Amino acid sequence: MREERNTSVNLEQDSEPGAAQTLQTPGRSDGTRGRGISRSRKASRGRRTSEIRENAEKRDNSVSREGTKRRSGRRRISIPVILLALAVGFGAGFGTGWLKWEYERPYTVDLKAVEVPAWVEQDFIRKNIFSRPDVSLKRVNSIVIHYVANPGSTAQANRDYFDGLADQDPEAGGTSASAHFVVGLEGEVIQCIPVTEMAYAAAPRNDDTISIENCHPDDSGSFNQATYDSLVKLTACLCSQLHLTEKDVIRHYDVSGKECPKYYVEHEDEWRQFQEDVKNAMKEKSWLQEA
Repeated sequence: MREERNTSVNLEQDSEPGAAQTLQTPGRSDGTRGRGISRSRKASRGRRTSEIRENAEKRDNSVSREGTKRRSGRRRISIPVILLALAVGFGAGFGTGWLKWEYERPYTVDLKAVEVPAWVEQDFIRKNIFSRPDVSLKRVNSIVIHYVANPGSTAQANRDYFDGLADQDPEAGGTSASAHFVVGLEGEVIQCIPVTEMAYAAAPRNDDTISIENCHPDDSGSFNQATYDSLVKLTACLCSQLHLTEKDVIRHYDVSGKECPKYYVEHEDEWRQFQEDVKNAMKEKSWLQEA
């Protein structure tokens, strides 16, 4: 009886099924019961280890799959983001004039070979840091049209203004302004700077454009017929020699957003008509006629 009680002792000490079954085996004096308990506990620990290992593998696989999803998600997201950034960058560049055409247009035109019509008076202003910096142009991608914003002033008066900027004190700073040509109220044209040099007229595109200032009789900024006709012929002459089209003729407004030339910014249809007139003049070579 005592042995039977000893056999059932500690049945509740271990809740593991294997341990309970082992303790129900009749005890022996040769230590068989002890070996049974040891094997049972080892088996139990083995099962626990196996379960822990399986759970760890499941977690690793889950993390690995999640990481793959995240990485692939990042790859999917990164490409559209990059494309969007490039699109915005290019858009900003075109809008402000910073993105030039110089990478698309090779050096096909020798600017020294460009000739101006005989009816254009060449009266170059002095070289100076404020209006004629003596910087060579490498190429010309656009012709920029301006208005002088000084109603009733003449071509000569505007030419002299540009020249007078040379008298400013370089150390004190001052105003920088100029243009390659000025078209007057009577259709006269004065060339202030050679087409081989840069003028200070259409930042940030001074280095790849030729600028033409135009006089106007009143605050509307509209050019009279004499000014308009000379401007069309001069622009057509330059475009033909520089291998440009009427679409390469732009307003100061198109470069920097400045309201210049005022009338042709406010009246888009009139501007389109001007471009069309330049196109027709290129076909007819009207600049060969006397102004």
